[in-house]
Amino acid sequence: MNQDDPPRQRRVRYQGTHPRRFAEKYKELAPETHAEELEKVRARGHTPAGTHRSICVTEILEVLAPKPGEQALDATLGYGGHTQELLPLLRPGGRLVGLDVDPLELPRTEARLRALGFSDDELVLRRMNFAGLPKVRGEFGGFDLVLADLGVSSMQIDNPARGFTWKAEGPLDLRLNPQRGRSAAELLANLDETALAELLVENADEPHALAIARAVHGQPVRSTRDLANLVRAAVAGEVHVTEFEEAAKRSLQRSFQALRIAVNDEFRVLDQFLALLPAALNPGGRVAILTFHSGEDRRVKKAFQAGLREGLYAAVAPEPLRASPEERRANPRSTSAKLRWAVAPPPPGAP
Repeated sequence: MNQDDPPRQRRVRYQGTHPRRFAEKYKELAPETHAEELEKVRARGHTPAGTHRSICVTEILEVLAPKPGEQALDATLGYGGHTQELLPLLRPGGRLVGLDVDPLELPRTEARLRALGFSDDELVLRRMNFAGLPKVRGEFGGFDLVLADLGVSSMQIDNPARGFTWKAEGPLDLRLNPQRGRSAAELLANLDETALAELLVENADEPHALAIARAVHGQPVRSTRDLANLVRAAVAGEVHVTEFEEAAKRSLQRSFQALRIAVNDEFRVLDQFLALLPAALNPGGRVAILTFHSGEDRRVKKAFQAGLREGLYAAVAPEPLRASPEERRANPRSTSAKLRWAVAPPPPGAP
C-alpha cells in the first residue's frame, strides 16, 4: 500500500451470521457497492435498510400521465423513487420541483438523483413543508402534475436514531425534521391521561386508547422501548392471551402513528395543502395523493369531493386505487396504501 493511500476501513463486526442492528448492515447501507446483495433482500419481500421502495409507481404514472415539457411537483420527495420515474417522461424541456422537510435525508436523495444525470434545470429541490405551496407556486408558476406520497419513508422507519419504530431501541423522537418542534417524548410528558386517549383515537382509531393512556401517563417515557413496554402491558390487560401478540403489534403501530401525526402536526398541514392545491394546478393539471391510514384518506376524499362540487376539479377518483396483489406480496408496506386522484378543469374553450 502506498503511504499516501487512505487507511483501509475494516468491515463492521457483528454477532451471528447476519447483521441485525441498523448500523451493522454495511452492505445495505452502501447500495452503490452491494447492489447484488440488495436484490437478494428485495427478493425476500423486504426493503433494504436505509432505502425505500416506492409504492404504486405504475398506477401513479398512469394517473399523472407526464408529458415532455410539463412541470411537475413531487410534494413529498422522500427517497426520490417516484421522481426518478417521472423525470425521464418530462424530457425534453420539462421540470420537476421536489419538496421535503427532512434535513437529514434530502441531501442524500439529491446526491442519488444527481448521480443519475438529472440536471439543475430539470430537477429543483427545496427543503420545506408542502403547506408552503403558495411560495412554490409563486416561484415556479403552476404545475401540470402534482404528487404527494403521505407515507413515512423506510429510511426514517429503519433508522433507530429517528425513533419511528418500536422494533429497536432509540430516542422517542418521531419528528420528520428533528431540528424543529418537540419530540414525542416531550409531547407525552405534557399530555394528561384524557388528552392522550383522545389523541390515540383521533389520530389512529386505537381501540385500547384508555388503557394505554392510563399505563403511559405519569411514567418516564424517553425511548421507543419505554413506550413499547407500556403499550404491551396495557394491551395484555385488555385481550385474551391467544390474541395478545397480534393485538399488541397493531396497538404499537397505531400508538407510534398517532404520536408521529401529533408531533409533526400532519393533519393540519395536510388540510392546508389540500385547500391550496387547486390554485397551484394549471388547467387540466393532474394530482395524485397516496395515503396510508384512514385519517389521511378521509381528508383527501372529502377535499376532492368538495373541489368537484365547487368546480375546482373536473373529475376525481370515485374509489381509491390499491397496490396490486403482486406488489403487496413483494412489498408488504404497500398493503395499506390508497391512491386518489383529481383533475383540474381544462382551459376555456377546450373540448
